[in-house]
Amino acid sequence: MSDLTRKTALVTGASRGIGRAIAQRLAADGALVAVHYGRDEAAAKETVAAIERAGGRAFPLGALLGVEGDVDELLTGLSAGLREHTGDARLDILVNNAGGGQFGPVEQVTAEEFDRLLALNVRAPFLLTQRAIPLLNDGGRIINISSVATRMAITMEVPYAMTKAALETMSRTLANALGTRGITVNAVAPGVTRTDFTTPGFQAHPETEPIMASMTALGRIAEPDDISGVVAFLASEDGRYVTGQVVDASGGTWLGPRL
Repeated sequence: MSDLTRKTALVTGASRGIGRAIAQRLAADGALVAVHYGRDEAAAKETVAAIERAGGRAFPLGALLGVEGDVDELLTGLSAGLREHTGDARLDILVNNAGGGQFGPVEQVTAEEFDRLLALNVRAPFLLTQRAIPLLNDGGRIINISSVATRMAITMEVPYAMTKAALETMSRTLANALGTRGITVNAVAPGVTRTDFTTPGFQAHPETEPIMASMTALGRIAEPDDISGVVAFLASEDGRYVTGQVVDASGGTWLGPRL
């Protein structure tokens, strides 16, 4: 594990799934973690409790993203929580993990669905990052959670892939803009991951998981800890010279046929 002692971190969408694994890993490495949630306060408190049982430090932070005033509410709560726990409102690590999906033929996507995805997956992380930059210490880290869908042509996920591609572009451009302060900006692109969102589908359709696993070079779908380990590396001192990159954490999804 890396040493993140005396570091502070914000992980959006950290009450469940990949976000929870990231929050737990950063806390295990020593960081004080703000565990953001949108609606499920109980799940966020469960994440905080799990971190504290393991000897880490965390606090819950509620703000519904993708709506008017979302970033104002989040940053107000973040500043208050950081001051309460550290005496200052400085941030070292920002992980933009919160997001939503949309699955279906492109012909059936409504303007309202498209706008909702843009607001949640692009507008919110952009504005949050923009507003968080003054709070970030020199040498800080910004890590955006993208998707392997950006390098594929998944016809049922066109708007979703578009929003994640925007995050990757933001990562490269901000890396260039913030490099003089020693701040690194990267994206991590998971593939299919076992979470409480995907597990019900696997249980309802048992044939799905083996098919998804067969599309990876490693022959299995990801566990949340597979992703959190990559994020922890980028957040650590060992990741200090990696910036402007998209790190594929999909287990080698769709690399090509085995001949």
